[in-house]
Amino acid sequence: MRGLVIKSTGSSYIVQIEDGTNVECHIKGNFRIRGIRSTNPVAVGDYVEIESQKSKVEGSDTGFWITEIKDRRNYIIRRSTNLSKESHILASNIDQVALIVTVNHPVTSTTFIDRFLATCEAYRVPALLIFNKIDLLTEDELAQLADLRALYQSIGYKTVELSAISMQPSEILPLLTGKVTLLSGNSGVGKSTLLNALFGREVTRTGKISDAHDKGMHTTTFSEMYFLEDGAVIDTPGIKGFGTIDFEREEVSHFFPEIFRIARECRFGNCTHTNEPGCAVQEAVIRGEIAESRYESYLSLLGDCDESKYR
Repeated sequence: MRGLVIKSTGSSYIVQIEDGTNVECHIKGNFRIRGIRSTNPVAVGDYVEIESQKSKVEGSDTGFWITEIKDRRNYIIRRSTNLSKESHILASNIDQVALIVTVNHPVTSTTFIDRFLATCEAYRVPALLIFNKIDLLTEDELAQLADLRALYQSIGYKTVELSAISMQPSEILPLLTGKVTLLSGNSGVGKSTLLNALFGREVTRTGKISDAHDKGMHTTTFSEMYFLEDGAVIDTPGIKGFGTIDFEREEVSHFFPEIFRIARECRFGNCTHTNEPGCAVQEAVIRGEIAESRYESYLSLLGDCDESKYR
């Protein structure tokens, strides 16, 4: 039977089969080492083949097992904190990413935003930036928010600002209609609150921010797909850092649209935009045409390409 993975708990998966029924499935141990260097060989959004198997001894049904993953249209992946496994797939077969960020309570760094956006560019997944918790910001922080929105809009990204705690579904629903959207961000940025507001009921638990460190605490512990009237949203656990994987040094600039555009004017075709003479990108940074924060994020991604960093 063919089905869609709509929930992953780490030890099992919920698969929605073609008649709309949800069944719990497992994967066999050898499935994990079939050339799949990932902490989660099966991800929410995957289309899979499943079958029911019976015990050879008793002839009883032992449940459903995933036997095959269909080819993925795309996916979003990051370097796993368990480095021996190399990677962790956040979701697959998606139409867009909605990255939830906060200027404060907690602070989402521009480095994190840029790493996530670069990965979206690398895997050709459109990205939307949702600035949440605007009701908690001071005047200075609101000015910082305006600057950030202007920066990312100038690059070509769509941005939205809202307060999920008082949000009306109509504020964001048009951006999600007809699409499968991956919802992601740091812990504590309000993903769960936004999701509950979107559906008008509690579909997932919300948590509090740590008073001591102003950091978010995990409330979503596994990935799950929630269906809209037209479309779907995949909620994922909050993540602290975003390590990239499988980026080649000469490709990194391609994932920063504004750097890629200006790089065509560099003196050397293989310019890394670090210390070469006649580098149009470095000159653009000095002139303020490329934001320093974006250039610093670009340099940090070049560092990710050094595999010895992770040994």
